[in-house]
Amino acid sequence: MSDRHPLYFLRYLEWALLGLVATSEVLVMVLLNPPWPRSLLNLALIGGFAVMGSALPRSRWEKGSYLVSEIVILLIASTWGRLRLFTLLCLITLLRNSFIFSKHHRWLTSGAIFGIYLLTRLQHVPRRFSFGNGERWGIFLITSTLLLALVVVFLQLLVDAVLTERHSREQLAIANRQLRDYAMRAEEMATLQERNRIAREIHDSLGHSLTVFNLHLEAALRLLDVDPPEAKALLQEAKDQGKQALREVRASVRTLRVHPLEGQTLEGAIATLLEDVQRSTGIMPQTQIQLPNALPEPVKTAIYRILQEGLTNICKYAQASQIQLSVQKNHRSIRLMLQDDGQGFNTGQNRTGFGLQGMQERARSLGGNCQIESQLGQGCRIVAQLPLSESVVSNE
Repeated sequence: MSDRHPLYFLRYLEWALLGLVATSEVLVMVLLNPPWPRSLLNLALIGGFAVMGSALPRSRWEKGSYLVSEIVILLIASTWGRLRLFTLLCLITLLRNSFIFSKHHRWLTSGAIFGIYLLTRLQHVPRRFSFGNGERWGIFLITSTLLLALVVVFLQLLVDAVLTERHSREQLAIANRQLRDYAMRAEEMATLQERNRIAREIHDSLGHSLTVFNLHLEAALRLLDVDPPEAKALLQEAKDQGKQALREVRASVRTLRVHPLEGQTLEGAIATLLEDVQRSTGIMPQTQIQLPNALPEPVKTAIYRILQEGLTNICKYAQASQIQLSVQKNHRSIRLMLQDDGQGFNTGQNRTGFGLQGMQERARSLGGNCQIESQLGQGCRIVAQLPLSESVVSNE
């Protein structure tokens, strides 16, 4: 047995109807003074019926026993008890069984309860006709039977719709939980991939710089007494390598930051990136930046990360002499364009590894796209389109 009712407001309705049936029987006892054994029997049946409603059956055997008990109570209440609101008790039974049995069994049990109602009503036909009001009572019987049949059909359709809608909500809640779980797993996987990428970058760039730095120091120590000018030159080169290693460390730390724009505007963060490019390459990028007043944080982060990755690749691999950057708002999107005249690369080989894929994934996560065009000897062109929400568009 389970004390959990699928829809609590229907349980309250059931209690209210049972209370109405019990109140009616008490009023009959007080006003009409029927035989006390019959009234007490009816009250006991109503009480037993209420107790049965406190726990719904689960197993097949429990459901079968439950249905038999209901039928026995209905038959006793109709034949020996002559319950005044017997029709209402049948409706309560139909309502309760709607949440116990499956769809096909629900219709079968409803048909059985309706048959019991019809059978118990028909047993009073001879007695009614003997009192001379049989015609009027027959019309009442037909009308009430048809009305109950319509109520049964309507009730079954209503319960089917309610249970279907409830099942859909439960499935939607399950799907939402699964989606959140998948999103968390995807975020964890992306974080792991980003950490692996940073580890590779540190190993490839910082490891190389420190290795060269160490070799220059060793050579300078060997030549310090025999060839001081050469030793001094080697020390200067070691110093340059140390600066390069420090820049690599700072770049890696910036990449690890959870909120890259924390404490600064997007325009300020882009300006910092451009200053880093100028210090590293001696090239001042040509820029055309027109940003809306209020951009969502995910769009800001995507713009910054795409520019950061693109400019980093230019500094490392492009050997460019010119860099062009454009960030502008179209009608419903932000268009980002980054172009250089460097040596280019074969996009099929994806030589920069995670970086190009990361830019495209960031754009796709916002419903946009990122196109990367490059050929050997013809530079590289990155164009990203990031859609804007209606609120951002309408505020401009």
